Amino acid sequence: GAYPGEIYTPSPRVYEPPREPDYPFHDRIVRVTRCGRICVGKRKINLSTVFAGQTLGIREVDDQIWLVSFMHYDLGFFDKETDRVEPGPNPFAPEKL
Repeated sequence: GAYPGEIYTPSPRVYEPPREPDYPFHDRIVRVTRCGRICVGKRKINLSTVFAGQTLGIREVDDQIWLVSFMHYDLGFFDKETDRVEPGPNPFAPEKL
């Protein structure tokens, strides 16, 4: 019947945030802005505010077509004409037999 504040004790472990993801197979590493964009040169590509502050890897897969990845997930593609990332295949979709 005690209140949580009466029995709470702080953890003795020190919080360490996770390390920044590494993208060894990508051409560039970019950080997503607070407004959800990635900046490549003078271009501003709209992505999502969900990734604000996170680093992403981008890799040119074809002439002026770039793949955007977060950790080991490929998020989608953008090209020279669009200013947003178009989704790629869903990595969580069930496999068709």
